[in-house]
Amino acid sequence: MARKTDGNSIPVPQRLLAAATRLFAEQGYGSTSVQEIVEAAGVTKGALYHYFGSKEDLLQEVYARVLRLQQERLDAFADADEPVERRLRAAAADVVVTTIDNLDDAAIFFRSMHHLSPEKNKQVRAERRRYHERFRALVEEGQRSGVFTAATPADLVVDYHFGSVHHLSTWYRPDGPLTPQQVADHLADLLLRALRP
Repeated sequence: MARKTDGNSIPVPQRLLAAATRLFAEQGYGSTSVQEIVEAAGVTKGALYHYFGSKEDLLQEVYARVLRLQQERLDAFADADEPVERRLRAAAADVVVTTIDNLDDAAIFFRSMHHLSPEKNKQVRAERRRYHERFRALVEEGQRSGVFTAATPADLVVDYHFGSVHHLSTWYRPDGPLTPQQVADHLADLLLRALRP
């Protein structure tokens, strides 16, 4: 079933998410009203509640859509018929690029996740944990086969890399000296160097 566009070529849910993302990034989640979101999206409150149910649902979806994309891409890298070192490097670089490509979403989430209800917070954390566990499995595969050193526990390796990823929104600037791919390559190379036997 096609989603209504209200005469606009962009579907209503996408317009609502785009408006919410921009407003949450500019004003903060707590300072943004539902009325501001629907006015920015050019829809009614009824449309918002039809697709999302609440402002909190919009906040959850801002991050969940990026995480779904990243999980899909990680699964493809992990399942590829290539050496583990190449698969891990591709996954490590990809999470950097996709985070930079969705920098507002990441910043909003880390600034505002405390606004989620305990149940929604638990759902998001479970989805994020699934991603981290799949990433960790690549590290462990390489450690078991001797391609990577086992001197550092895989959990710590994952925390090291994702600590860098989670802080991108605090320092990365699109008009800065490095492209998203250059940042991704540097961070992926740092990770692989740390894992050399």
